[in-house]
Amino acid sequence: MRIFLSIILLLLIFGCGAPGANQPTAIAEQVGGGDALDKLVHPEWSKNATIYELNVRQHTAEGSFNAATKDLARIKELGADIVWLMPIHPIGVVNRKGGENKNNYLAKPGSGSLGSPYSAKDYYGINPEFGTASDLQRFIQTAHDLGMKVILDWVANHTAFDSDWTEKHIGYFLLDDAGNLQPPTGTDWWDVTQLDWENGVESGLYDAMADALEYWVREFGIDGFRCDVAGKVPTDFWDKARRQLEAINPEVFMLAEAEVPEHHGRAFDMSYAWEMHHIMNEVAKGNWSVDSIRTAVPRQLERFGEDAFRMMFITNHDENSWNGTIDERMGANGDAMAILAGTLTGMPLVYSGQESGSTKRLRFFEKDTVEWDGYTKKDLYQTIYRLHHEEEALWNGTYGAQPVFVDLDSDEALAWKRSNKKSEVAVAVNFGDESVTIPMALGTDWLKVWGEVSASERVVIPAHSASVWVKGN
Repeated sequence: MRIFLSIILLLLIFGCGAPGANQPTAIAEQVGGGDALDKLVHPEWSKNATIYELNVRQHTAEGSFNAATKDLARIKELGADIVWLMPIHPIGVVNRKGGENKNNYLAKPGSGSLGSPYSAKDYYGINPEFGTASDLQRFIQTAHDLGMKVILDWVANHTAFDSDWTEKHIGYFLLDDAGNLQPPTGTDWWDVTQLDWENGVESGLYDAMADALEYWVREFGIDGFRCDVAGKVPTDFWDKARRQLEAINPEVFMLAEAEVPEHHGRAFDMSYAWEMHHIMNEVAKGNWSVDSIRTAVPRQLERFGEDAFRMMFITNHDENSWNGTIDERMGANGDAMAILAGTLTGMPLVYSGQESGSTKRLRFFEKDTVEWDGYTKKDLYQTIYRLHHEEEALWNGTYGAQPVFVDLDSDEALAWKRSNKKSEVAVAVNFGDESVTIPMALGTDWLKVWGEVSASERVVIPAHSASVWVKGN
């Protein structure tokens, strides 16, 4: 194929003379799912996909792949399409944190700390606490049989101090002036040591990391990766890795824990909507006006473009463990914010226990099982996921429609519509302590799908609540 393309290129250059204004100067070889110019192409299945983060250690009392496998049918019924598994690799022992300290400190020898899942000891290994390779394969196959994809959490910026690479490939690491391993610069992450990405091409780190990623796609059928602190790793590495993975699975899906616009050029389908999340926390607490949300939407659109998928969420493993539960951060506005996160823009995320209405901060370094309390929020998240599947206006990136805000003079209430030729959705949220009247201009052909308020020209939205309507066909 490469020889054939080279011959064609030579014919174009020498047989046609100097290229004219409309003639290409070279031919780009197609790589993976990219088009002829090697551009990112989202997997077809991802256009209206939803995502569920599964904390393997805490999701079940057993904390194993086999136990989590038994819950996959329920997660599918909830409406999830992508199951994101938090890191599954063996965890380093040196400099573990937690234990009896119950805080972000180094654990004492013999402590009960299980360590951070983000301190990977072996990129090719499986944490024995979770099970075996066969157990993981069974989990993946069950998810695939249910029509779901599985992506792995991947930590490319650093490894455990006692990883196999620190023993065999010290040249991959950023050493201090004394030649010692060191934690990532500017952090207190003493349970992990920084890889030297600046010299990663020459040292072989680029190839080694991309090969490790490929292993899980090729050998286990993994559908993609959620990439931890992706902004600390060079974009050209992620571009290389994406192309290499697409050679195995052209429909691989990549999620960046970052907000870097250039990530969406070739490497990543989706990135975290961190800015929006932080704004949502402040609005929910009454510290900021809803105008901060209204102005963030076009600002984010200008930065990232319509084609970039953005992940919207009101909690995840970091938020829950370090910054507080939904109740702690959003109080009475938790459900209303969930509706906003699920319908305003982007792809909605649900984290282990979120559908149970959990009010528990899960400890990060120890076993601390989710409190499953009757799935009290099941209807809420099932509705959000269902709307994302059925209403084309809410689909991801350019597949969906951008929100158009209703003109409303309020610091606490917000309303918008998302419309295309096949689908129209209207949403109103009120984060204040008093009811608010909103001119939604909804006729009798609009159907209520969430909330207690029927469609009408003017709707009255109760305090700390949200309503959603769809236009009937």
